[in-house]
Amino acid sequence: MRLSTVILPSRRWHDGGRDAWLRAERLGFHTAYTYDHLSWRVPFRDGPWFGAIPTLTAAAAATERMRLGTLVTSPNFRHPVTLAKELISLDDISGGRITLGIGAGGNGFDATALGQEAWTPRERADRFAEFVALLDRLLTEGTVTHEGTFYSAGEAQNVPGCVQRPRLPFAVAATGPRGLKLAARHGQAWVTTGDPKLFESGTPEQSREALAAQMDKLGKACADIGRDGAELEKVLLTGFTPDRPLESLDAFVDFAGRHFELGFTEIVVHTPIADTMFAADEAVFERIATEALAQLGGRGR
Repeated sequence: MRLSTVILPSRRWHDGGRDAWLRAERLGFHTAYTYDHLSWRVPFRDGPWFGAIPTLTAAAAATERMRLGTLVTSPNFRHPVTLAKELISLDDISGGRITLGIGAGGNGFDATALGQEAWTPRERADRFAEFVALLDRLLTEGTVTHEGTFYSAGEAQNVPGCVQRPRLPFAVAATGPRGLKLAARHGQAWVTTGDPKLFESGTPEQSREALAAQMDKLGKACADIGRDGAELEKVLLTGFTPDRPLESLDAFVDFAGRHFELGFTEIVVHTPIADTMFAADEAVFERIATEALAQLGGRGR
């Protein structure tokens, strides 16, 4: 099992931002991700919030070993052609340490920030399918021309391509049938946050049952196209289930062990932020980072 973290882009780089990424590498996290939003929910909505790609570029220059990525990027304010160019550059700067977490997006602040009406769930799914497929081509082919329903590319040049071959890995966030098909076809990893309906009123047992059902649907989506579902990493972004894994080291070890048994290969915890939904004891967080995997049986980072 791998243990990773999310560092929200809410601190100035020279006022704690850089230190958070260096600390994550020092603690031994496999990957440090950041959210890719223009702004996020309260209390972050009216406070500092920085761009994901510049933040990851700075983190790539500051760190040496740890993988870096978005969790997640969406089509809400991105275009595949410009995103591909930024990702190829970021993969180069990092020496091939980038993972693209990618999802359909939602109806949050990003959905209307460019002045557009929020898309319907069906339109988000339609756009996401075309977005992922075109981005896959842009990151693997030197020149791409495409005329789609939502996105176009006219002889888009992407030489020399990614450092990672054939391209940097996609971690596709999905729970519905169309998204799971995209994860099966294009993903090197699958990401979930669990069942949102259980976050406030469900139990940990119900959450694990829901996650197991999602895992089964992913396996079927892979089987439908003749792919071995074991090829995909299974990533759980914590903080959105009824569990409280950061309450103590023992609580996390129990949580991670139960989810490892479900088939998850990577657990992602949020770096603590005081007075928010991600508040946690810093000492406990550091013990989880440095001791939990050993207690789980030394299953490597």
